[in-house]
Amino acid sequence: MKNLLILFSITVFLIPLTSFSQTGRVFDNLLLPSKILKSERKYSIYLPADYETSHRSYPVLYLLHGSGGDQGNWIDYGDVQSIADQAINSGKTTPMIIVMPDATTGRSGYFNDIKGDWNYEDFFFQELIPFVEKKYRVKAQKRSRASFEVAKASFIRNNVNLPDSVLQKYYSRHNAISLINDMPEAQKKSVKWFIDCGDDDGLDEGNFLAHIAMRKKETPHEFRIFNGGHNWTYWRTALPNLLEFVSASFRAS
Repeated sequence: MKNLLILFSITVFLIPLTSFSQTGRVFDNLLLPSKILKSERKYSIYLPADYETSHRSYPVLYLLHGSGGDQGNWIDYGDVQSIADQAINSGKTTPMIIVMPDATTGRSGYFNDIKGDWNYEDFFFQELIPFVEKKYRVKAQKRSRASFEVAKASFIRNNVNLPDSVLQKYYSRHNAISLINDMPEAQKKSVKWFIDCGDDDGLDEGNFLAHIAMRKKETPHEFRIFNGGHNWTYWRTALPNLLEFVSASFRAS
């Protein structure tokens, strides 16, 4: 009898573990009405992967854009969805909701205008936060909120038509050093501060001076200088560090 040789062909499929990673969702160009700013305001939002199935509430990060940007910048250029997904799936970051509001359309600036007709600060605290906490399953406690802005020092652009003397007064009031000097001690220590900047960023001096002022005031904070400039390449690299810091603060609350 002839020997029968049977060859088995076995195909092995190598499936990377990332294939099973959960993916969050981002929504852009959403609207909320504002009586304070007398307009509809745009915002974008990142919802973690288990938002639709968990039925639990989440901490929230308000991620603000820089000068000339809008609510879509962190989605289009900052890769916020993939970075947040990776951070959450790795276990380094707790699942959170990320809100990205627009502070450019019509006028620019996150602060209340000197002339009183662009009170974005009031809108942020009196309308935006309550709106988010009502519409989404967000933990409403102060300890479960965080905010981060790209280049706060360079973003005050809503008073460019005012006299230099008025502008100087405005800048002197709205900067990190004045904020630290004027804030009550108890309030300073109730906030978890995080400052980071690229070593090639033109704003590195202002950030360093803020760090020195906080250290002199014995204000607890984290200060980081990394390689990079004032661009999205740097901010994409910095975002995971921010998410870890914010997440540790949420977990410690």
